[in-house]
Amino acid sequence: MRRATGAQWRELTGDEEAAAVAALRELAGGRADLLAEAAGVLEGTSEGELDEPLAMQAAMLCRKAGADREMIPGWIEEGRRRRTSTRQPPFSGGVHGGRLSQLAP
Repeated sequence: MRRATGAQWRELTGDEEAAAVAALRELAGGRADLLAEAAGVLEGTSEGELDEPLAMQAAMLCRKAGADREMIPGWIEEGRRRRTSTRQPPFSGGVHGGRLSQLAP
């Protein structure tokens, strides 16, 4: 099932891309690992979704801002795992593992 999003993808101008990359570098404070996490999770969670082009563009900006490229594949897998786990039905055992009815008189 694909989810709807209000964000619209479009190519960035050169100036927009440069400004976004600079902002990401500043926000990350030299943490290539943080940029890798953001890029990988964006890629992994958005595969096959309507917002995939937008997420891939954001991930590419993280890469251009200096993401640790060796760490990205691991974060892509984590993003896939997170996407899969959010699609699972909720655990039906309740807070007490289903034992609450046994404790009631």
